[in-house]
Amino acid sequence: MTIYEASERYCIPIQILREYESWGLCGEVKKVMGSWRYDDSDLERLGTIMTLHDIGFTNTEVERYMKLLLQGESGENERLKMLESKRNGTLDEIHFKERQLDRLDYLRYEMKHSGGKKKK
Repeated sequence: MTIYEASERYCIPIQILREYESWGLCGEVKKVMGSWRYDDSDLERLGTIMTLHDIGFTNTEVERYMKLLLQGESGENERLKMLESKRNGTLDEIHFKERQLDRLDYLRYEMKHSGGKKKK
C-alpha cells in the first residue's frame, strides 16, 4: 500500500507517515518505484503512533517510544515509565478540572440560593 493509500484508508495524515519513514521505523517497508509500500506490521505500528498522538505524546516522545518498541523486551521498562508519566499527568489535569467544576458549582449554588435577596 502506498503512502497515499495508507493515509486515505486509515485517516493518517501524510505528515505522520513521512515522520514515521524518517525515523527509520519502516523496517518492513519497501520502496517500490519511488514510493513506500506499507505492510500489516507497518500499519500496526502506525496505529500505535496515532494512539500515542491522541493521548498527548509529542513527536519526540512518539519517536522515542517507537524506537523502544522496536527494541522488544529491553525497551519495555522505559516505555512503561513513559506511559505512567503521561497517565499521571492526565490524572493531574483531571483533578484540576474537577476542582474547577467544584468551584463553578459552588458559585452557581450561591447564586441560586441567594436569589433575589437584597443585602441591607
